[in-house]
Amino acid sequence: MSESSTAETSAQETALSKIRNIGITAHIDAGKTTTTERILYYTGVSHKIGEVHDGNTTTDYMAQERERGITITSAAVTCEWNGHRINIIDTPGHIDFNIEVNRSLRVLDGAIFVIEGVAGVQPQSETNWRLADRYNVPRVIFINKLDRTGANFDYAFSTLKEKLDIVAIPLQLPIGAEENFIGVVDLVEMRAIIWEGGELGAKFHYAEIPDDLKEKAAEARQNLLDTVLSQDDAALEQYFETGDVDVASLKKCIKKGAISGEFRPVLCGTAFKNKGVQPLLDAVIDYLPAPDEVEGIRVAPPEGEEVDESFLRVIPVDPEGKFAGLAFKIISDKYGTLTFVRVYRGVLKAGDTVLNTTKGHKERVGRMYQMHADKRQEVDHVGAGDIAAFVGLKDTGTGDTLADSADPVVLERMQFPVPVIDISVEPKTKDGVEKMTLALQKLAAEDPSLQLKTDQETGQTILSGMGELHLDIIVDRLRREYGVEANVGAPQVAYRETISKAHTETYTHKKQSGGSGQFAEVKITFEPVERNGGISFENQVVGGSVPKEYIPAVEKGIRVQSSTGVLAGFPTVDFKYTLLDGKYHDVDSSALAFEIAAKACFREGMKKAGPVILEPIMDVEVTTPNDHVGDVVGDLNRRRGIIQNQETAGSTVVIRAQVPLKEMFGYISHLRSATKGRASFTMQFHHYDPVPRNVADEIMAKSA
Repeated sequence: MSESSTAETSAQETALSKIRNIGITAHIDAGKTTTTERILYYTGVSHKIGEVHDGNTTTDYMAQERERGITITSAAVTCEWNGHRINIIDTPGHIDFNIEVNRSLRVLDGAIFVIEGVAGVQPQSETNWRLADRYNVPRVIFINKLDRTGANFDYAFSTLKEKLDIVAIPLQLPIGAEENFIGVVDLVEMRAIIWEGGELGAKFHYAEIPDDLKEKAAEARQNLLDTVLSQDDAALEQYFETGDVDVASLKKCIKKGAISGEFRPVLCGTAFKNKGVQPLLDAVIDYLPAPDEVEGIRVAPPEGEEVDESFLRVIPVDPEGKFAGLAFKIISDKYGTLTFVRVYRGVLKAGDTVLNTTKGHKERVGRMYQMHADKRQEVDHVGAGDIAAFVGLKDTGTGDTLADSADPVVLERMQFPVPVIDISVEPKTKDGVEKMTLALQKLAAEDPSLQLKTDQETGQTILSGMGELHLDIIVDRLRREYGVEANVGAPQVAYRETISKAHTETYTHKKQSGGSGQFAEVKITFEPVERNGGISFENQVVGGSVPKEYIPAVEKGIRVQSSTGVLAGFPTVDFKYTLLDGKYHDVDSSALAFEIAAKACFREGMKKAGPVILEPIMDVEVTTPNDHVGDVVGDLNRRRGIIQNQETAGSTVVIRAQVPLKEMFGYISHLRSATKGRASFTMQFHHYDPVPRNVADEIMAKSA
């Protein structure tokens, strides 16, 4: 290797160790966007702090986000801190936009989990935590809003163990509480950090630990040492010899445990009052990994095959290898389509051609940008560890792999949530039909949790999404961004059908009307599988009674027909079908004949396999004042809800229940009137369950 290329390599390696790709995630209203705004201010990216309530934040740049005060789409921003580059993705907290959290965590090396100082761990925090577990993302926890009335660090901390079942280790303790919160005790360096006023809070000073906290701090420090020193033998030896360890060794131990997930470091503060953000940035640098300090990404198993994950090849982050990256987000704006890509291996220059290994075609990369929310900065190349937006890709979707054709790897695929609610949309004018179709195709390409289909009977376009708010935003974007005024039908539940017992059906398709005819016979067993088991196919034909070239046609026929169930026309899920036997004719048989026979066999066989209608059951959490608990519980019971538990949190009670989605339309207005506007609720999909007989009859009567 030449000297110049060696120098270039070491520069890339140095750059890699100075990169942090992190996400900020939490339950709705826990303070993610506010925390991101403070980070951008203190790192010098923004010269003015934006506020969610003023509608002028950097990462909430869509009109719908600013009006509602919520994050809808994840936004990428880049900043510098202590010589390191931090790529941050601010993700939504509302369950309807969970797809954004899912795909962001897929490509990040670390995350800040923001926990609310009053409520502690909330439902969406739990959902996001499990997602981060799935993708093995190292995390630090920031207990926020400690200036709020009712904030309690100890209570919020206790919910980490109780609800997330983790080993949480405080690296800080709060000094003061509620409006008297002034700073933190740093347990790593055993000193107090005091902020001077609550304005922009950039000024702080170090001080002695207050006398009333010295004993508690010493105890917490000992707990910290007992937990983390097992990560490093040299640090443990130093501790046994001297009774303490130096700060660098302690930080090294904390980082090692944070990356492995043995424990989770916890910091605290109040982002809104600008206290605690600078130490949080230090913690990102000190405890979250650079791209080359985590395992990398697995190569996907062959389509349709189940393989033990431990046998899958892993692509480490490597600046020297052949290019490989994962497209994780698509945005269509006035300049064209932007494809966000996380680079895992190699270097790519603007103008290069890569292979979309997921779809098997080549793509030329036009321009490349480092994104700052909705602003962009052009770059001429990207390397391993980078997150950038590509322009010019013709047919690359969320979850597709882009790779060098010399090593055409397919990276581990993403899993997307199931849509549970449908609406019909049609343009108000005939001129708007084509416009609406193109707009919806672009929106569906951006958002894999949004699905489009056409109702065969009515010709209406049906949108399926994660909730009422999700679909409301889509319709609003149709109007504002694409100029399409649409008539929208009332929300409908996305029911499914399945079977409850096994049945074997034989069907013969015979059509002879002069000339060459059609002939195919299939014998298929249909049997139920566990919920969320999907649809699977097995071929048990022996002796060539169905020629091999016709087997795919049988499989296709069933899969196509399964989109329309036998009871009320809903998609059929969670069953296995096995082709046992059949017959063919040398002249009259064809792939089409076997596909038709399979479809008819499905229609006949499913009717005899105990078909049932399934409905989405939602996890509902209602937070209500004590004096309205009886009203709330009684109402949930009337809605066919099953109460899971009740917890008291200060003067409020948190009620958890599982309730059919059908019964939850318009619930918020009813809840507000029943509790004089004092209660709130969150809801997320949990599972599908068979509907009661009377509800099934009602559904079938409507579809008849």
